[in-house]
Amino acid sequence: MALVKGKSAQSAATTLSRQSSCEELRAALESADAVVRRHAAKGILQCPDAGAALVRRLKCEPEVAVREAILTALIRLDDPRATAELADCLRSEEAALRNEAIDALRELASSGDRAGAVPPVLASLLADPDPDVRIFAVNVMESVTQPEVERWLIEVIEGDSHVNVCAAAVDLLCEVGTEAAVDPIIRLKARFRSQPYIQFAADLALKRIREN
Repeated sequence: MALVKGKSAQSAATTLSRQSSCEELRAALESADAVVRRHAAKGILQCPDAGAALVRRLKCEPEVAVREAILTALIRLDDPRATAELADCLRSEEAALRNEAIDALRELASSGDRAGAVPPVLASLLADPDPDVRIFAVNVMESVTQPEVERWLIEVIEGDSHVNVCAAAVDLLCEVGTEAAVDPIIRLKARFRSQPYIQFAADLALKRIREN
């Protein structure tokens, strides 16, 4: 009986992804059957509100395979609204969801034509009142290739009051910093002169910049 049920669910899911309306696909994302939910995540891409529906499901989805399908769909969507919805997951209390969102945003940031949706979202996240969210935004920047990255990191170490946010930013400046970052890093050292890690990371960043 279990085998028959499995075949039935698979058949229903295949039919769903090929023939269903957007309304039916949104409903299928809330199905009790994980196979149906996974196929709905794949089929809903052409619907106008796909991003919101996918992120809404991602936030409560318990099955790993369905979560992977949802994240793949969100990465494939060429929709700045979907990227913003995904970035909102960085505010979640669930560590696994935050990490998935970071990984997906990193992939988006390095995905050619779709990468343009990421920088505006990061600029907003860097102004978030939660320092953890600001750190996550810096973590995503590792995959952003746009020239704005160094400028944003310099703005962080010049203006952010939280030592851990500045530490994350200066760590990344070790990799992407140029001469433009030298004076801001020196000022960062002075501002956090009692913080050993800031001193270490800043000195390392200055050394690498001067060697390049």
